[in-house]
Amino acid sequence: MTNGSLRRTDSAERVIVASAQVVYLALLDPKAVTRWLPPEGMTGHVHAFEAKEGGRYRMALVYDKSEHGNRGKTSDETDIVEGRFVELRPNERVVQQVEFESEDPAFAGIMTINWAPETISGGTRVRVTCANVPEGISREDHEAGLSSTLANLAGFTERNPRA
Repeated sequence: MTNGSLRRTDSAERVIVASAQVVYLALLDPKAVTRWLPPEGMTGHVHAFEAKEGGRYRMALVYDKSEHGNRGKTSDETDIVEGRFVELRPNERVVQQVEFESEDPAFAGIMTINWAPETISGGTRVRVTCANVPEGISREDHEAGLSSTLANLAGFTERNPRA
């Protein structure tokens, strides 16, 4: 952060053929999160997960060996994130604050992620907004990652429509 101002905000959205309740539950289920959150080329491991307001979580995202070399935030192959659930509004919103574990100041700071499922005809529009994105994450990479994550969420919830 420079002079107390916020850094950029990135967002993406996708229509998912599942109910807002199914999407909401997938956002709060640690086993589900390991399946849909990691973008293409990564796998996820949840180390702690308290899905309640004020609850904390810790997750590692590990790059596949075949990916583009050294680019992890925590290590060459890994991004470790510490997070906290700020607000849980059933079937409407999940707000999280996350911080990457990194020695590189380009990845420092707390990013706020707002997941907003909205019931529409034929399914749910899911919008994810990330505020205060660390400068070390390029807009292009983040947009690709958010799109991949939303595609994974769609695939997961459309195959697992039970609430």
